[in-house]
Amino acid sequence: MSTEMSDTTVKRPERTNATKQKLFDASMQLIGERGPAEVTVDEIAAAAGVSKGTVYYNFGSKTELISQLLEYGVSLLEQRLAPDESLPSLEALERMLSSTLDFFEEYPSFTQLLVSELWRTPSAWRDTLVMLRERLFLLAGNTLSRVAQEHPVREEVQPQAMVGLTLGATLIVGLDRQVFHPERSKAEALTALMTVMTGYLRD
Repeated sequence: MSTEMSDTTVKRPERTNATKQKLFDASMQLIGERGPAEVTVDEIAAAAGVSKGTVYYNFGSKTELISQLLEYGVSLLEQRLAPDESLPSLEALERMLSSTLDFFEEYPSFTQLLVSELWRTPSAWRDTLVMLRERLFLLAGNTLSRVAQEHPVREEVQPQAMVGLTLGATLIVGLDRQVFHPERSKAEALTALMTVMTGYLRD
């Protein structure tokens, strides 16, 4: 009996994560096509292959579903932003930017949703977005702090402003490549970003 309970305890998070991933993928595709206001819970459930009741049981409402999916998407992005302490700081920065561009390419609809809601006033998910923004700033800031420790940087540039520039530039370059310049290679986009980032260093 104890073995069965242990198995259930282990498997339940896996099933939950699998359901969230299906809901995330389905929601992002639908929302990317029509926007969050135009997508219904029925459509999300059907696209994810789950019942409408399952959606409400797990999330309670569409607003809460979108809020948690935003958090789930950012948690995936956080994995790409996680600093690599084994690399020199500039190499770690380049890897972080490269991984972030990969994420934007892998989840274009989520990226568009994140951008649109960050700049929407008011947004139904503003409190969630503020909290998620702080989490992303913290991770990116850790890598930039290492750069400042290992290299002379421009003291007139505030660290938080540099973090905002780093994330903002990566987001814009990634979206511009997806929407307007799909022929532009990731290597070209990354070179442009690193050119901007190295401007933070003192000569």
